[in-house]
Amino acid sequence: MGTSEIWDESEASRYDETSADMFAPEVLDPTVNLLDELACGGPALEFAIGTGRVAVNLQARGVPVSGIDLSEPMVRQLRRKVTEEELPVLVGDMATTRFPGSFTLVYLVFNSLSNLQTQPEQVECFVNAARHLAPGGRFVVELWVPALQRMAPGETAALFDASQDHVGFDTYETATQRCASHHFTRDADGRYRSDIGHFRYAWPSECDLMAQIAGLTLEARYGDWDRRPFTSSSDKHISVWQKTD
Repeated sequence: MGTSEIWDESEASRYDETSADMFAPEVLDPTVNLLDELACGGPALEFAIGTGRVAVNLQARGVPVSGIDLSEPMVRQLRRKVTEEELPVLVGDMATTRFPGSFTLVYLVFNSLSNLQTQPEQVECFVNAARHLAPGGRFVVELWVPALQRMAPGETAALFDASQDHVGFDTYETATQRCASHHFTRDADGRYRSDIGHFRYAWPSECDLMAQIAGLTLEARYGDWDRRPFTSSSDKHISVWQKTD
């Protein structure tokens, strides 16, 4: 078993509701548009497929999609939307689980690479992606850029959301590249719920080195799914690496 935290039944049951903004057309459509194009008409494999936010919509475009996820409760939520025959999923670690066949696209969205909390596991994730790709296939990762450059010297916490129903901030441990995301969310009954998730952040240049180890070459990097340029002020990146042999 790796270091990823596993979504339990309670977390999985409310995932779509608590992540409703990620299902909005202005967020989801550009994601699916780019992935559809990069699949080049071939099959796609999603690491950390979860409840199928992206996969179900990509499949609706005619792309055959399969998935891997560590959480059985999340996969059960996915099964409320599509059957196993329509969208097959293996329960397992995205760094080591092998899905039969080869794919023109493997993708990993919404910061899920950082669920792997050690560098060796993140490297193995890249290796596993390359293992699944046909020659010329692409591995796509969406990952946030740590907010360290926006923090004053000595600070360890960065606020990323403050609204009536939710307050969220990240705390960073730079010596280990560990990050903890703290959430205080108001539920329908008016009470606040506290959640915390643990991650390992990786810089874009570090991801490029992981890709190189896996035999992948950087093809493109964007600041968002709409292909806006990636700059020093971008808060996330969409990176595309290609298997060239």
